[in-house]
Amino acid sequence: MSDGASKRSVTVRIAGEEHLLRSTAEPEYTKRCAKFLDDRVREIRTLSRLADNHRAVIIAALSITDSYFQTQDELDRLKEEVTSRSMALAERIEKGLGVSASAF
Repeated sequence: MSDGASKRSVTVRIAGEEHLLRSTAEPEYTKRCAKFLDDRVREIRTLSRLADNHRAVIIAALSITDSYFQTQDELDRLKEEVTSRSMALAERIEKGLGVSASAF
């Protein structure tokens, strides 16, 4: 979402309730996000047999947040690995060319 963009209204359905949301995101993206949450709430209600929408939404939000944090941790790990491998490869190339890193 960009700060300068105008906000658009879009109606979504989450946990059986309609919500009017205003966002600078494209309406289709907002609907996609809402559907993802609604699907997760529905899955949690089915698996846990929860009748309370409020609790199911909170559990779904925690589950999505957990996935987000795990993905961020994996992304950080992969960035470190790419950096390490890039540096090792640059050293091998410099060594093979007989060039020192200080020459650059």
